[in-house]
Amino acid sequence: MTKPLGVILAGGLATRMGGGDKGRLQVGGQSLISRVIDRLAPQVAGLALNANGDPERFTDLGLPVIADSIEGYAGPLAGVLAGLDWAAEQGADTIVTAAADTPFFPQDLVARLTTAAKGMDQPLVLATTPRTGDEALKSGGGKRVNRHPAFGLWPVALRDDLRAALNDGLRKVVLWTDRHGGREALFEADPFDPFFNINTPDDLARAEALLK
Repeated sequence: MTKPLGVILAGGLATRMGGGDKGRLQVGGQSLISRVIDRLAPQVAGLALNANGDPERFTDLGLPVIADSIEGYAGPLAGVLAGLDWAAEQGADTIVTAAADTPFFPQDLVARLTTAAKGMDQPLVLATTPRTGDEALKSGGGKRVNRHPAFGLWPVALRDDLRAALNDGLRKVVLWTDRHGGREALFEADPFDPFFNINTPDDLARAEALLK
């Protein structure tokens, strides 16, 4: 499999942080989004930012900015679709997505997603981490991993299927990936979950502490 393109998902409303561009928040003297760029760029063949509203506010990042084509902030799947449409224009077969508010995701994310996809005609893989402690108890013996739907490997070949599903009202990522036989790539969560994302001021404080 050739190296995928990368798409950073920043199309959400950030309501729990009071709105605005959450990726611009600073952690350790660097914005969340710049940390994500630094981690993802070396792993992919090219990089774009999925964001809605005025794209000019991201000019300093030097990345193509692609907006959702599905109206109404339809969640991460709308960002995935925007990324797939962009990748199709570039002649790419796959993309890997990462959330703009997750500064510690693995530096071998792409390698392990693509390894998990070996043998698949349409590579479709989500990142997962083990459930531990209270999470495992609450699952009642069911799913023993946390799936991270903003972090995945996605095939351009399924973009029209995804578009139809979104237009039919589908919003839950795992419903669509399960429908297409999606796989999982398991990452360790010790000493903390690397897919920890920043939704609240408390999360921001925790990220500062983790950096120290």
